[in-house]
Amino acid sequence: MEIRNSRASSRLPGATPDRRGPIFEFLVSIFVFSVFLGGCAAPGEPYERKPLTPEPVTDLAATQAGDDVLLTFTLPQQSVDRRPLKEVPAIKIYRDFGKPPGPGQASAAAPPNATLLVTIPAASEGRYTAEGHIHYADSLRAEDFVQHPDDVAIYTVRTELSERKPSTNSNVAAVRIFPAADAIADLQAEITRSALVLAWTAPGKSIAGSAPAITGYRVYRGESEPGAAAADKTKLKSALVRIGEAQSASYQDTQFEFGHTYVYSVRSVVQAPGAALESADSNLVAVTPRNVFPPAKPQGLVVVLIPAQGDAAAHLELSWAINPETDIAGYNVYRSEQMETPGTRMNTEMLLTPAFRDMNVQSGRHYFYTVTAVDRSGNEGPLSEPVSSSVPAESQATP
Repeated sequence: MEIRNSRASSRLPGATPDRRGPIFEFLVSIFVFSVFLGGCAAPGEPYERKPLTPEPVTDLAATQAGDDVLLTFTLPQQSVDRRPLKEVPAIKIYRDFGKPPGPGQASAAAPPNATLLVTIPAASEGRYTAEGHIHYADSLRAEDFVQHPDDVAIYTVRTELSERKPSTNSNVAAVRIFPAADAIADLQAEITRSALVLAWTAPGKSIAGSAPAITGYRVYRGESEPGAAAADKTKLKSALVRIGEAQSASYQDTQFEFGHTYVYSVRSVVQAPGAALESADSNLVAVTPRNVFPPAKPQGLVVVLIPAQGDAAAHLELSWAINPETDIAGYNVYRSEQMETPGTRMNTEMLLTPAFRDMNVQSGRHYFYTVTAVDRSGNEGPLSEPVSSSVPAESQATP
């Protein structure tokens, strides 16, 4: 009762009596407490909205291919304070030229004020991403080689989610640059039975002038679906595998299968100080070889008369040498009674072995035989040289 009186005495004169009771006061207390907690959490919000600074790239690598320098690296996945990056950062690539590293230096030093080469927005990075790495080709110009004949190209990379918070420089990637021979432009392929024969013209110049001495050529091949060469050349180039080398402007690929589609490229090679430098890819040549080449005519055909013995009638037996081709499916035998005509095929099914027994002969007749070989693609070769024999009349048969 004293508590209530005390509250009553504290009201201002003329005030309306408070009839809301203890429940209302409890709800008011909860509201005040929640406002207090909300006010305590407010200072943390700007921290979450601050742009993150990505970790620096650590695996930047540079190699020259043709007149391009190919850069590869991996994008950072977290910030310098070990928080995951929820967005893909933009990329800034810097390039300068300088002297090669001196004795005792592991790499060329990055210039203090690097020159920005290109900026790749986050929305465009899909064009440069393959197998989890960024791939960027820096196409050098003629003046780069002329103005920096003995220099190295020095590259660094930075990434950023905000221009105010860029990463620090990546590791330095430096590569000595030399003008490569121009790409071969007239690669051609000819299909033969035993090889796909490539031929081209040796390039005579480079981007910086005359071509350096070519020491050889490297031949690359990939397999493709028919018609894919014109559809996606970038994908085809990435699938090319070196299959051989040549010293002159021709090459024979004997390791192929009819019915498969192959894509070829050739790169010329010049010897730069300390390294062999390839040109860019030649024009791509796609070819699907079809086996339209018949086997050679069989050799060594002979015919032997087998006289009648007991109940066995006289007949003629033929044999010949096995054809050298590796895709022979079988042989056909033809018989005629005239020298200049092939006559009629005697076997109803293809002969799997080089032998045939002609039991359908008549006494007193003279026969001419020829043989052909057939490959697994159905190509039938030319007629062999004819051989002939006859079956004596019964009155001439040897007793």
